[in-house]
Amino acid sequence: MHTANRYLFLLTTFSFLLIACASDDDDTVEGTQNEIVPSNLIIDINIAGQGVLYPNGDGSGNVNITASATNASSYIFEFDENVSIENTTGIASYQYTAIGKNSYTVTVTALSETGNSVSHFRQITVYKGDSNEAGPGTQLIWSDEFDSPGAPDTSKWTYDLGDGCPNVCNWGNGEAQYYTDRTENVEVKDGILRITAKRENYQGYDFTSTRLKTQGKFSFTYGRIEVRAKLPSGIGTWPAIWMLGDNITTVGWPACGEIDIMEHVGKNLGSVQSAMHTPSSHGATVNHGSTFISDTTTAFHVYTMEWSPEKIEFFVDDHSFYTYNPNVKTTSTWPYTGNQFIILNIAMGGVLGGPIENSFQESSMEVDYVRVYQ
Repeated sequence: MHTANRYLFLLTTFSFLLIACASDDDDTVEGTQNEIVPSNLIIDINIAGQGVLYPNGDGSGNVNITASATNASSYIFEFDENVSIENTTGIASYQYTAIGKNSYTVTVTALSETGNSVSHFRQITVYKGDSNEAGPGTQLIWSDEFDSPGAPDTSKWTYDLGDGCPNVCNWGNGEAQYYTDRTENVEVKDGILRITAKRENYQGYDFTSTRLKTQGKFSFTYGRIEVRAKLPSGIGTWPAIWMLGDNITTVGWPACGEIDIMEHVGKNLGSVQSAMHTPSSHGATVNHGSTFISDTTTAFHVYTMEWSPEKIEFFVDDHSFYTYNPNVKTTSTWPYTGNQFIILNIAMGGVLGGPIENSFQESSMEVDYVRVYQ
């Protein structure tokens, strides 16, 4: 090869290699990265205590938010009170501070590793009570904590006594007990109300017990009642936590309406029932529901009823198991527009309790508290 041509060839080859190496180095330093875009953003907002009775929450102002999105690596939660929370979990909690019922916009943004984002917003209305006021559903309007030993507080409780005769003998259910107000059958001790059903010969009956009630002392319309109780054992026992309308003395039963918050019979141990008795269905009513609690007679549970103009719902330990909500509300299906009073009792036998076992001697329903909220 001619010397000049060889020199030109070598120079061209060296320049190509130099450019190629430089190009390889640039790729290594700068690189390339695909854009990642989040999608399918889902937001779930829970206002603390929100329900039929309290659609804007329990007055605490607390909200809990959960967000999820495809290809998201982090989330930003923005609230109207100039507060934002950023995290990688997609879970955030916040307490609004403005007093009263206020509307807010919550904005949630999902971000990817490459900085791309997608945002959605939700509008919510939250109730916040002030420091001197309990929010809806947390305002205690009546209670008995059973802290004073002896007989139940006479400013809160009275009794049904005897066998119901001559008006409604055996209380209309063929019950076998005679109700008394004696300490043998009802007593407050160590912070617990005890209603005791006993086998004994008394006033011509083989069993005694107590039926305690707030009639003429306290009644209410709409709200929530909670009773923490441990139930008696023994085949033939029939404990109940229930309510009747104040107007029973004028319109009678079932026109007054009956709300059975809790019924339990010893022959069906663990089966807790709630029922509604109205002019449209009473006695062997079709309006009832039940749940199973394995330790009803050995442990305390909270029996709850929530009552609104729309429905009545029943719970055990905050587990909802039955709701009464007729499509058409008339005096026949819905006599629940006025005050009702509270009843606590143990019946023996009768149409629901059934035959009483020969070995039964006595057993108690223990009540830790009764609380009513509005």
